[in-house]
Amino acid sequence: MLKIFGFLKKLFVNNSFVINYRRMWPYVKPYWFRALLSVLVAIPIGSMDAVIALALRPYMDLVMVEKSLASSWYIPIVIVVFTCIQGALTYASEYLNTWVGTKITNRLKYDLYKKMLSYDTDYFTKTNSGDVLFTFNNNADMACSGLLNNLKSFVEKVFRSIALVGVLFYNSWQLALVCSFVLFGALLPMTSLRRKLNGVFSQNILADSALLTMYNETYAGNRTISAYNLEDYQQNKFKHLLHNVFIIRLKMLQKTRWLTPVMHIISSVGIGLSIWFGSHLILSGQITSGAFVSFLTALIMLYQPIKGLGNTYNSVLMSFLAIERVFDIFATVPKILNIKNPKPFDSTFKTIQLKDLYFEYDAGVPVLKDINLTVNRGETLALVGNSGGGKTTVVNLLPRFYDATSGGVYVDDINIKEFDLHSLRQNIAVVFQDNFLFSGTIRENILLGNENATEEEIQNAVKMAYLDDFIAGLKHGLDTRIGERGMMLSGGQRQRVAIARAFLKNAPILILDEATSALDNKSEAVVQKAIENLMQDKTVFVIAHRLSTIRNATKIAVINEGRIVEEGTHSQLLKNECGAYKMLYDMQFKSKEQNEQS
Repeated sequence: MLKIFGFLKKLFVNNSFVINYRRMWPYVKPYWFRALLSVLVAIPIGSMDAVIALALRPYMDLVMVEKSLASSWYIPIVIVVFTCIQGALTYASEYLNTWVGTKITNRLKYDLYKKMLSYDTDYFTKTNSGDVLFTFNNNADMACSGLLNNLKSFVEKVFRSIALVGVLFYNSWQLALVCSFVLFGALLPMTSLRRKLNGVFSQNILADSALLTMYNETYAGNRTISAYNLEDYQQNKFKHLLHNVFIIRLKMLQKTRWLTPVMHIISSVGIGLSIWFGSHLILSGQITSGAFVSFLTALIMLYQPIKGLGNTYNSVLMSFLAIERVFDIFATVPKILNIKNPKPFDSTFKTIQLKDLYFEYDAGVPVLKDINLTVNRGETLALVGNSGGGKTTVVNLLPRFYDATSGGVYVDDINIKEFDLHSLRQNIAVVFQDNFLFSGTIRENILLGNENATEEEIQNAVKMAYLDDFIAGLKHGLDTRIGERGMMLSGGQRQRVAIARAFLKNAPILILDEATSALDNKSEAVVQKAIENLMQDKTVFVIAHRLSTIRNATKIAVINEGRIVEEGTHSQLLKNECGAYKMLYDMQFKSKEQNEQS
């Protein structure tokens, strides 16, 4: 008995319930009245079950024993009326529950989405898409809707049990004491359920996340799967994942679902004892036959909520664990943050410097080593070198996709960490090798550069990006829908849409990260013209293999294995016959330049 009370105190006073209630209160508060009402309505819904059991006592005594129907005609009507009221309240409770649960879930998902947007590039690089979906979406569903539904069900079962226990004591306190003792015995196994659930709950989430990742990869990589005949490989991989899910589901069942059959057995023992002891009380004249039938009916009706209480409690615990995961997410601090009282970025800057810069993705594995570069306003710095040498990492530090491990990036001798992050990024436009386009129209994707742009500015950006002829040939023009990730456009068209987007942003700093390397010669030529338009009057950091862009750069830095091994202009670097740039030029660019000049 003491163990049961200690467990209930720990659950509802000292631990899970209060902690999770406090965490969820800001989300419940705007709808607290409806939320409270949806739970309170469960009290009469559960309590009214006692009416049937209670009504059987006078009915049995009057009709079955005294053979009198005149004084008991109202009892069936009372049962029907109360059942109708119970049905109406059940519908009202379900409606309120769904309304409040969805509202709370949406608010929580919105905040989780905001939190996800605050995460840095490193998080998305190292986290599977399935983990992201489960973390920021599924957990919210389990935390809110699940908790409210299960709490309502829990309250309903508890008050149904209380009302029916009241009927038990009303009919026979002796039998009721026996059943109460058995009841506490049935609740005893619940005390160890949470501890057993913790580990397997995390495993279950990881398994479900892996399945979501598999679906996402199959969607995004469908052409690769077809091109390499990977259907059998993918099927076997998915089959293995499903087997893991099967094993984990069994573990969860083993850890949790034993509770219901145990409570079932214990409750059956209570019924058996009641029939045996009740028979003795009837024969000794201590209770009437009607009281015993009423008692037995109440006990059998009590059996169902007690049996289901284990599953409901298990579901409540699952919701509690989901809430804990959600608020663990809220408690995390992204690596890339504003300092206290950050400065606005000065778009009239004079120089950008990389000073004594070191960077590591993983501790102890340096990617950049002692990088020192100076770029004046309006200049173009080209970064070249072997693949994997660290060129992209350098430009990723400018908009603070990552922060330097030591040293730093400075604008007019001010570390970029001191600038407001939004202000800094607002002054930098990036054209990636594989630019991401959002589902929607061409216009919507271009306007991401400046949502307040006029129609004249949009048309100018389209023209400067060499998109005008392509747009003119479309039935719906700029309002043509391009599918998820812009899959209805070619690679060159996607790049030009991204360039038009950068035109509208009109940022003073431009980063071109191998913006033409994935295109064929014809597409590359058109995109290169658009890029040359975009580069005008900008401070440009470019990673490119196209000779004209590199040759005309103000400065070229050759980066190999994370270090700057050579620096100068195109003509200066070609004079060093043994230099890294000359070797790169001879291998990749000389033949192209000869073709262009011929």
